[in-house]
Order: sequence, then structure tokens, then C-alpha cells
Amino acid sequence: MSAIPSKAEILDWISAHPTQTSKRDIAKAFGIKGSDRIDLKRVLKELEAEGHLETRKKTYRDRDRLPPVSVLVVKAPDEDGDLYAQPMEWHGEGEEPKVLIINRASDPALGRGDRILARLTQLDDTTYEARLIRRIGTNPKRVLGIFRAGAEGGRIVPTDKASSQEWVVPVEGVLGAKDGELVEAEQSGPKGRMGLPRARIVERLGDPSAPKSVSLIAIHQHGIPDHFPDKVMAEADQAKPMGLKGREDLRDLPLVTIDPPDARDHDDACFAHADDDPKNPGGHVIWVAIADVAAYVIPGSALDREARKRGNSSYFPDRVVPMLPDRLSGDLCSLHEGVPRACLAVRMQIDVDGNKIAHRFVRGLMRSEASLNYAEVQAAMDGEPNEKTAPFLDDVIKPLYAAYAALVNARKARQPLDLDLPERKIILDGDGQVASVAFQDRLDAHRLIEEFMVLANVAAAETLIEKRTPLLFRVHEEPAEEKLEALRETAKAAGLTLAKGQVLQTRHLNALLNAAAGTDDAEVINISTLRSMQQAYYNPENFGHFGLALRNYAHFTSPIRRYADLIVHRALITSHGWGEDGLSPDEIERLEETAQHISDTERRSMIAERDTTDRYLASYLSERVGNEFVGKISGVARFGIFVKLDETGADGLVPVRSIGREFFHFDAQAGTLMGVDTGLQLSIGLRVTVRLAQAAPVTGGLELELLTLEDTQMPKGRGRGGNYRRRSPAGKTVKRKAAKSKIKNDKVKRKVVRKRRS
Repeated sequence: MSAIPSKAEILDWISAHPTQTSKRDIAKAFGIKGSDRIDLKRVLKELEAEGHLETRKKTYRDRDRLPPVSVLVVKAPDEDGDLYAQPMEWHGEGEEPKVLIINRASDPALGRGDRILARLTQLDDTTYEARLIRRIGTNPKRVLGIFRAGAEGGRIVPTDKASSQEWVVPVEGVLGAKDGELVEAEQSGPKGRMGLPRARIVERLGDPSAPKSVSLIAIHQHGIPDHFPDKVMAEADQAKPMGLKGREDLRDLPLVTIDPPDARDHDDACFAHADDDPKNPGGHVIWVAIADVAAYVIPGSALDREARKRGNSSYFPDRVVPMLPDRLSGDLCSLHEGVPRACLAVRMQIDVDGNKIAHRFVRGLMRSEASLNYAEVQAAMDGEPNEKTAPFLDDVIKPLYAAYAALVNARKARQPLDLDLPERKIILDGDGQVASVAFQDRLDAHRLIEEFMVLANVAAAETLIEKRTPLLFRVHEEPAEEKLEALRETAKAAGLTLAKGQVLQTRHLNALLNAAAGTDDAEVINISTLRSMQQAYYNPENFGHFGLALRNYAHFTSPIRRYADLIVHRALITSHGWGEDGLSPDEIERLEETAQHISDTERRSMIAERDTTDRYLASYLSERVGNEFVGKISGVARFGIFVKLDETGADGLVPVRSIGREFFHFDAQAGTLMGVDTGLQLSIGLRVTVRLAQAAPVTGGLELELLTLEDTQMPKGRGRGGNYRRRSPAGKTVKRKAAKSKIKNDKVKRKVVRKRRS
């Protein structure tokens, strides 16, 4: 254990090194690491209280800043007419910062005393710029629809099929909208002519088929609630930051958040250090802190009912439909840098091989040292730290990676399913048009956070099982036998094998994936393996998690965006006796119903997000109709084949009618289409060249024309059969005679079955 320097030694160091006075600098100078930093912090606080130290920004001093989403009180305009606001939550010891309100044309007029929720941007040490999210105490109803211009303004026809009521828009509320445009509007007053509600347009979305409107259409089409009721907003607006009462003080732990660069909320933070327990040589201590949403969302409240109704947040390329209002999701429950936040945290001990040997949960108050993103953390670890990560490299980032390295050993021994499927991200420009489609690199920084979160989820499940407290498990069951047979057929066609006649384990699937790695069949084997999996769901009974190769697993780490995690938090509160905001008897009674409901809302969001992605890609490719693309067959059906394009990952259909005049026999078990005359066999994984024949942004559909199949030229002209053969992925020649024989045998079998039935 490192010796803590005396107060005199610390003051001498600060005098001799006036530019290196952060706690991190002092700790590094005296060789203080791990949990000893807490004692150092205590000494520094005592020096500050005794008047020996001042608090200045970026040193051991005032680190507090305003959260990026804050509640403000509007002041009277100054002599220049500028509108400033006062923050309601300020923890700094220095002068309160100035907040300049930047109004947009569609913003309502603000006056002195108005309370608003705003998104802040820091301009300098003492000044922020605020952009209005909404005025607190107002929550006008919104509608999405087509604007129809009239002599005195116009009207809005909702896109929601379930709503037949039109909205009247007076001239002053048109916002320049043109006839036929898709618009978003909010109710602006009492009902107007013919008893129709009055509205003002707040955003023009242009062509209803344009990319910017795609996600809104999906939201309404799939019935995802995107408007918070007044009572819900009122409860959120009344929420206040939590203090230290009844909590463990974790503010001295150098916890950091690591998220995508565009993350709007931060619900998990982590810290790791070498374990100083002599009984655990080479081991590590990992802290994972999660936003304490349960402290704000009380069972039976309006906030709780709405969160349960939504089930989860939904994510689209241009927007998020949150489970909780901005006041919570983007402010009080978000672990912003330098701001005290309530949390549930777990301290986990792992041995040198990454096995968890102990853990304990606490209800605490933390303060994030930094909000970092995956790419910059990875770059720092790779020897290229930037200004943000450099101060954290030795004491925070490197210990995180050291603990992760141990967890990798445990992962290898456990052998969870190790799929290699690139993650696709649609990049939009300022106009909402698709600028590019990028495939995300999988960094060790991503894997590090994933492993920490998995470990915390396991700890939550184990604790609640031990304490016999009801909860919702995240369940993933073994693949169905018929799906495994289809996977075996795909593997066989690629010259690979999947063992049969034994209890399937993830290591068997990993052996198949490893055998395919680096070959032309790698992608199809990964896709086929994924398709063979059951869909994960929530259940109050524990059936284990097959994909992760874990016996006990529950979602704990994302209560801002998943209701299941909130249930687990409440269960932990109840089991530890931390307060009255734990799991209620009514919730326990309907856990099964809740599990089914949130499993359904999760699937609803997945479908809406997928449909939105398809529409964006169709819009992106609509200007390239007639171009040729390279891809792989990703699916086979009786009516045609699906091709995944290499460039964008978009899926398009090649209708069977366009492939040739001959009859194609569909083998559902093998997943193939086989031509009767030519012996041409179409199966998942074959590389193809296609021409884009049609792109429909409104539906997201792409129609393709097959040009070549694994370097085999297709017959020219629609409906022309060819007389040729080709090599299958396994290297076998598929002949016309064999194809006809197979089809003939199938017809005989069907006749025998019909005869028996009669």
C-alpha cells in the first residue's frame, strides 16, 4: 500500500509545480494508486477546508460544470436585448456561469421567470449557450401529418391511420410549409372552425418519402409512443438531484463513462484497479456504477406507468424515442462529467484468470471524472492519447484494460457464442439525407465495456437469487433442432461440419465459426448461425442464457432505456433494504405479464428500427438504379433470393421470375432453389453480381436483377434458360440430370403421401 504524503509535502509539491496541481498529478508524483487515492482526496479536502488551497478549474479544485441538459430560470432581457438564464443546479464553488439563450424561429416566446429545459454548450469557462428543448409546465400535444394549404393557413392530415381527425393551422402557424409537405405540429390553442384542434407547425420535414421523414413514419406505423402525457412531464419536472443521505459516497472514485461520441445519455460508468488483497495475487477490482433511475421512477407513478408502456427506448439514425423524459434521461439520471449523480454500483473482485470471486452492491452518490468515447480511449491505449484522455491514461484507462485482459481469459474458458457480424451505421447530413453507410470497427474499448456490463449483470442475478428476491431474467434458449439441421446443411455445402448427436454447446458453434473464418463462406456461416438462434426474451423464471454460456443473467446496466433493468434495480433495493422505492407487491404479482409486455415492445422497436434502416438505404440507392453491385445471397425463398450488397449491407430481392424461364424447385430444408433444366443451384452464401432494377424509399424495398453467380454468366434476357453447369461452394458440380432426378423423386414422394391420406 502506498504511503500518503503529509500535508506539508503536498503543499511543497504544489508550490514547486504550479502547473501540475491536479489530484491526478499529485497522486502520480507520490506513487499513489488504486483505493489509496481516496485517502489522498481526504487530505486534499482538509487542506482546502483549512484555507491552504484554492479551487480553480482543471486542478485539484472546481471540476463541476453544468450538465449538458439543464433546467434554467429565464431572466429579464439585458440592455442589449439578449436573454439569459440562471441554472437551477449549480455545484461549483466559483461564480455562477452565464447562460445565453439562443432562440430559433419556431421557439415560443420566453419571459422572465419561465422555467425551461435546455441543451447547453460551453463557450468558455464562465459562459454557456442554451437551446430550448421545451418550457417546463407546458406539454402540447403533437401530430405528424401532411400539410394541405388553404386560403387562411391550411390543415394537417395525420399520417397515423388510427387518427381521422384533421388539425387547423392558422396563417401565423404555417412556418412556410408547402402543400403536400410532411410536417410536425403541436396544438396551439382551443379548437377552431368546425371544432377541429388548432396547431402550429414546429418542423417542416419536406417530401413524405424523403429520408428525414422516414423514422417518424416508422414510429407512427408501429405504434411507438412518442408523446409524454402532461402528468408524466409534470412528475419529471418536479424531480430534484439526489443528495448523499442514505447513500455511500463514491465521489472520490475516478469513475468514467465510455460511450459512442454522439451519446445523449450516460447510464454506466466504470473504474478498475489492481487488487491489493494478498489473497488475490494478480487480481483486479472492477467498479460498475449505474444511474439510479429507481430513485426517480417510483412504482405506480405516472412516470412508471409510461416507462412500462414504452418498455424501452427506440433508436433511429436521426432521433431517439426515449423511455423517460429528457429531464431524467438526459439530465438527472445521466452520469454527466463532473456532476454528482445517484447510482447503484457493484464492486467486483476477479482473480488473475478473470473469474469473479466476490462482489457487493451499494447505493451511492458518484461523480464521473470524464465522459470519454470508444475511439479516443482505444487511441490512447494504442499510444495516441488526446488532450482529454492523456490525464487518465496511467491511472484509469490502463487499469481498465488490465482488468479486461483477465476477463478475456475467463471468456475464452466459458466460450460464449462468438459471431463476427459487422455493425452498420447510417450517417446523415444536415438535411437528413444519407451521406454514407459506415461499418463500425469493433474495438477492444467496445469489448471492454461489454465484458464489464456482462459481469455486472451476472452479479445482479446471483445476488437476487441468493436473496430469493423475484426478478426478471434475460433468457436465451438453445436453438430449435430444425434450425440446427438447416445450419448443418449450410455448413455441409461449404465443406464444413457441425457435430451431431450430442448436447449442443456454444463451443461447438464457435468451432464451426472458426473453421469458416478467413474463407469466402465466413459471412454466410455467421449469418446462418445467427438465424439458427432463438430470440432472447424476459422471464421471471431462469432458463439460462445460451448465447453467453451463462447460467444466471439479468439486465441491470441500462435502466434509462430498458424497463427490465429498472425492475432489477428495484429488486436490489428491496433485497438490501435501501428504501421504500423497491419492488412493490403489485409488481411482483404481475412480473410474468410485464416480462411478456416488454419482450413485445423490444421486438416492436427492433422491427421499426430495421424498417427505418431499409427505407433510408432504399432512398440512398434510389439515385443509382441501373448500377451494378457485388454481394452475397443472404436468403432463399420460393419466390426468389435475397442478396446482401457488400457496399451498404442493404438487402434486395431477385424475384424467381426474373432468373430464367425454367422451373425452380425450392428445398426449404436445404435452403436452395434449383433449376429443372439447367441444374443451376442458388443457395445462401454464393457471391453474385446484380443490377439495381428498382428502389422504393416509401417501403424500403429493393428489386435486383441477377447478372453473374460466382463468376458464372447468367443467361441474357429475362426468361431465357441456359444449358450450363457451375461449381457449388463445396466444389461439387451440380448437373441437370441430378436436379431433374431430385425433383422427380420429390414428386413421387408427394404422390405417395397424397395416396396414403386418401
